[in-house]
Amino acid sequence: MESIVTLLVVMAIIAGVVWLVRQQQASKTRELDDAKSEARRWVERLGGQVLNLVGTNEAAKQALADAAERYTAAGSQLDQARSAQQARGVTQTAYEGLYYIRAARSAMDLDPGPELPALPGQQQAGAVTESREIELSGHRYGASPDPTGRNTHYYPGGTVAGRPVPRGWYSEPWWRPALVAGAWGVGSALLFTSLFSGMAGVAYADGFSDGMAADGTGGDMGGGDAGGDMGGSDFGGDFGGGFDF
Repeated sequence: MESIVTLLVVMAIIAGVVWLVRQQQASKTRELDDAKSEARRWVERLGGQVLNLVGTNEAAKQALADAAERYTAAGSQLDQARSAQQARGVTQTAYEGLYYIRAARSAMDLDPGPELPALPGQQQAGAVTESREIELSGHRYGASPDPTGRNTHYYPGGTVAGRPVPRGWYSEPWWRPALVAGAWGVGSALLFTSLFSGMAGVAYADGFSDGMAADGTGGDMGGGDAGGDMGGSDFGGDFGGGFDF
């Protein structure tokens, strides 16, 4: 009799474990489906803008090219997403692309549409507030709050390899090597200080070390997250107003 009772208890425990596992799997499946559905909505919004806008100047063309790159990357990521976290990463990629769409529209004197929630690190990095051009190691770098004939590369502002890069228009995308390598080069401290020192509204207004402190990273130039942590952004809200991405 005791053996029968013991067997029934063991079977009940096994049945409970199986039910719990199935519930967890079903929950993960629903979470993944919801995240992919949300990601697909953002990718479609980005795609609609990329496919329908045509740049009328170099700044707009470059911003649209960057938006198209994010659209392509988002589509590839969506196909490979196997978890809700990966699907949310797709949304983040598409979201970045919409910032470049806004920049392209602004460069063509079009309504950029409603404001987007801030990207992680964007507020800490600040924005370029004045036109500036420097020469460093025989190479000239430019930055300005609006596009110019020379400054045609837009960056929406945020964290690159653990460091804040202000929102603005630049003569070249000098932050991209850090995105690939995950760390800044040896001369980056001098570049940041020379380009942004004394400029109101940026993390480096009082020098490179203050920019590091604004991002909570100190003066260490190694490592960092090449893409920035995008998990804190709110991608769930809908765009209001009369313009819909």
